[in-house]
Amino acid sequence: MKRYFIFAGLVPLLGGFWLLLTTTVMSGYWSHPPTPSEAEKLLAVFAMTLQYSYLFGVLPALMLGAVDDILFHVKRIVPVARMLIVGVIAFIATEFLYGSRGQDSGATQFIMYGLVGFIPAIISSWLAHKTMDEPAAPSREHAVGNG
Repeated sequence: MKRYFIFAGLVPLLGGFWLLLTTTVMSGYWSHPPTPSEAEKLLAVFAMTLQYSYLFGVLPALMLGAVDDILFHVKRIVPVARMLIVGVIAFIATEFLYGSRGQDSGATQFIMYGLVGFIPAIISSWLAHKTMDEPAAPSREHAVGNG
């Protein structure tokens, strides 16, 4: 259950920010190095649209969490391979969802929109691995005995 909370909490947050950043870059708004006021505007828009990132991003995040959970139970798949598989699935899904938007097309648009799903999926899968998959270190009482 913890895995699903990690995915539901992080994927919409990180994906929404990366999607906003990608659309900003692809529109040509940042064809020059951004000024602090432009970065402040970006963060303000991100704060205002965060609720929509969660509204539309929780269900895909939970689906990615389910894929990660299924792959976790396949013992032959090591954690790094699991993270990459989940990341590639997210990359493909977001590329098909967002990649055909706008008039631009090409490698830059393909990669930027694919990273909208890849980055949050990899980070969430890694965090789920670090918090859940690794066995906890034995406490001092269990190592010595209960006396």
